[in-house]
Parts: sequence; structure tokens; C-alpha cells
Amino acid sequence: MDYIFSNRIKGVDGEAIAEILKASADPSIISLAGGNPASELFPNEELAEIAHDLLLNEPVLTLQYSVAQGYLPLREKIKEMIKERDNINNPEDDIIITSGSQQGIDFATKCLLNEGETVVVENPTFLGALSCFSGYGAHFEGVRMENDGMDIEQFEKIVKTKKNIKLLYTIPSFQNPTGITLSQEKRERLYKICAENSILIIEDNPYGELTFDGNKFKTLKSMDTEGIVIYCGSFSKILAPGIRVGYIVANKKIIKKMAEAKQSNDTHSPMLTQVMTYEFLKRFDIGENIEKMRTLYKSKCKVLLDSVDEYFPEAVWHTVPTGGLFMWCDMGGEYDTIQVYKECIKEKVAFVPGAPFTINPNERSSAFRLNFSTMSNENIQLGVKLLGNKLHEIMK
Repeated sequence: MDYIFSNRIKGVDGEAIAEILKASADPSIISLAGGNPASELFPNEELAEIAHDLLLNEPVLTLQYSVAQGYLPLREKIKEMIKERDNINNPEDDIIITSGSQQGIDFATKCLLNEGETVVVENPTFLGALSCFSGYGAHFEGVRMENDGMDIEQFEKIVKTKKNIKLLYTIPSFQNPTGITLSQEKRERLYKICAENSILIIEDNPYGELTFDGNKFKTLKSMDTEGIVIYCGSFSKILAPGIRVGYIVANKKIIKKMAEAKQSNDTHSPMLTQVMTYEFLKRFDIGENIEKMRTLYKSKCKVLLDSVDEYFPEAVWHTVPTGGLFMWCDMGGEYDTIQVYKECIKEKVAFVPGAPFTINPNERSSAFRLNFSTMSNENIQLGVKLLGNKLHEIMK
């Protein structure tokens, strides 16, 4: 039978990246392509203890239906956490628990964006968000990235010259895929421009706590006096991704609509993992877990940087991350890193080509993303060496 798919899903194409990640999962391949946190830092013993207690003593709470907005004690705990950590404390805001921050991006788009309206994004940006926006029929405007975040001058020009701009999507801290962080000055200018032009901001902040030196800039949400910022948070990178607990902080009117969207989507996020997350926050110091991650990722990133400096051709430009999980590299010129990837996979090393992260994924890209969080130091060094040998061969 020939199936006629909706226009909505026709705009979503994850086949290319799925094939890349499938190949990268081969245990014989050194994969610098992932985006996962380090599994050795999962607090599995603590979570096992909590799950055991809950299933024995609170079976109705953890196994029964609940409200769409999420487990109230967890919502209150998150409010305390983000107030103390990031000074996010607007009384006009509310919070909803989502199945990861990806669902939060989806709900924000579903509730606020009409087909044909414009979303401004950093270019490159998180491919999961691009896929989501495409599925809702968005028009894209891309803003190039600089060493201190998006080019604000270009963003301001887009705002002045383009019509129908509804949303700005940004990952201000340790951006995926570049690892770049938006400077404090640019954050303030960005917020001001959006506030003056009634542009809503989706602030995606899954990596914000993973700063190598402990220093953080203000979140856009902490500046939000106009109710224009939809803040996406997640426990995927600071606790464990498999629990699928994320959250959205936004104006109460937006959260009300998101709760209605969630009711018709999956009713509510799993109660077991919601309550487990709450109990972890209550019983243990998540700050200790985060500090372990900062220390490990800082050391792994240094190994990656040192290896890139040693083995890559000098013509390959790269970012210098100060946190997060990723580094962005660019061969320059007319190279196509999808084709380069195909050559490198033969040498048993993988990365993610740059094209899927851009607003024009069918165009050639000379850039690629490297991840340093999951491989051992030895495999990072070996993987970069193998990749560097191939780059020297291609670029000579």
C-alpha cells in the first residue's frame, strides 16, 4: 500500500543523522559523534535505592495516573533550585514537567507557532529543535555564530527586515553543536531586542551547569520582566537521560496551554521517574554530581583539544569550549563533511557532519561536531589521530 503522510511529518527528515549514529554505535568504531553524558557518573546506586523504596512503599503514587502539569513536590523543588541557582523567580511564571526538554520545545512550538511563521535560530543549532520546528511548518532565519555567541548585529537586521517573526530559539550556554557560550553583553542586547519587538524566546539550557570553571552568565529567563522567555531545563545531562525528566518555566498562561497539550499527548510524564527525581534532590546533593561531571568533562575536553592541536591540519579551525559536551570544527573551503565522514568511517572513527545542524541541511558543509564526554582518554587521542590522518590526506 502507498501511504500518504501528512505535510507535517514530511518536513521532518532524520534519516541521514540516524544512519550516522547507527554506524557510530558499532563497538569497533571510535565514536566522537555522540551527545550522551558519561554513563560512569550515573548515580545508579542512589537511584536504585530510591526506586526500591518507592515501589515497595508508594506503589499508588508512583504507578497510578496523575496530573498533566507534573508531580507538585518536584515542581516546587525545581522552583527552589532555579531560584537559588539562576535567580529565576518571577511570580507570574509557572512550571510544567515534560518528558525531557525536547518535549518542552515541541509543546512551545505547538502552542505558540502557526504554520508559515518564522523562527530565528542560531546557525548551526540543535538538530532536534530544527526537526521539531520543521514539523510545524516553520520558516527559518539563521543567525551566524561568533566566538561569543550569535551575531547580534545580524539578528537585529533580521528583526528589522523580516516579517512574521514569532520565536527565537537559542542555546546560550555551551551550545550544541558548537560549544560556544553567549556573552553577558549579548544576552542583555538579545533580550532587549526581543522584548521591544514582541518576539518570544525559547531558552534551551541543558548544559548550563556543566561549566568547567564554575562561572556562569545570567540566564535570559532571570532577566525576563516581560514574560517572553520559555525556559527549557532538563535532568538528562546532570542526573540521567533515561529518566526523561525535563521542565518548562514560562508565564502561567503559556504553562496552562502546555498542560492542555500534554494532556492530549501523553497524559503526564512517568510518575515513577518524576518521584525518583524529587527524592534524589531531597536526599542527595545534586551539586556533588554536577561537580564530578565538571571535573571529568574538563579533563576530557583538554585531551581532545591537545589531540586536535597535535594531529589536525593547521587549516582546520575549532572552537575552545569552556563547558558542555561539544567542540565544533571547520575544514573551510569546499569540503563536504558528509563525504569526509564516509571516508573516516572506513578508518573506524566517527564524527557528526555539520549539514544537519544548519537551516539548509541539503547544502554542503565543511564543518563537523566532536563529542568528548563518552570516550576514554585513550580513545579520544586515538580517534583524533585517525581522523587527523584522514584530514591531512584529504586536505593536502
